[in-house]
Amino acid sequence: MPRPKLKPTEAPPPPSSGVRASTFKLLLDTAMDMIQEDGHIPSIAEVATRASVSRATAYRYFPSRSALITSVVDASLGPVRQLAEDDLGGRERVHGVFRKTFPRFRQYEPQLRAAAQLALEQWALQRAGLLEEEPYRRGHRVNILAHALAPMKTDLSPAVRERLHRALSVLYGIESYTILRDMWELGDRELEKTILWMVDAMIDASLREGKR
Repeated sequence: MPRPKLKPTEAPPPPSSGVRASTFKLLLDTAMDMIQEDGHIPSIAEVATRASVSRATAYRYFPSRSALITSVVDASLGPVRQLAEDDLGGRERVHGVFRKTFPRFRQYEPQLRAAAQLALEQWALQRAGLLEEEPYRRGHRVNILAHALAPMKTDLSPAVRERLHRALSVLYGIESYTILRDMWELGDRELEKTILWMVDAMIDASLREGKR
């Protein structure tokens, strides 16, 4: 199945132990708290000041906002990205992925909104020729959903499965979550029911097409 050509940004690997590990954690935790409080992505200099760390030190760990927000998202969604093998069918796997992710969205909503905001901001700057840092690229959901859909290989043609994969990637993210939260003011229970209803509608439509 074809994949997006641009790979998602990977988080810088955290040091394993010692002062470097504690400094990395301090900076990351500080950034997480600042986003939680203010709803925007702080500069590396702002994080350094809040954490009482020199700017030069902070930039060694996080050379750009892209590197910082990648680590923030990784800390927010890390457990969801672990692809466990199981014997469930495709629909059950997809439901499981969404159900496992909803609590992380609730807990880290400001951080994930900030990541989407940065991606949009950088897109505009890049089009204007003003982007001065490497862009933050999203896309880990592609592999997560590919794993969930793997049991459906025998039920769907490659073209139908790819279309379902792309459609689910629109739902599986903070974007649909924020639309239902902001425009419709849905609570957690109804929001999750609505998204899973759309998931089932997409799967059912794909199964009707089957291998055609």
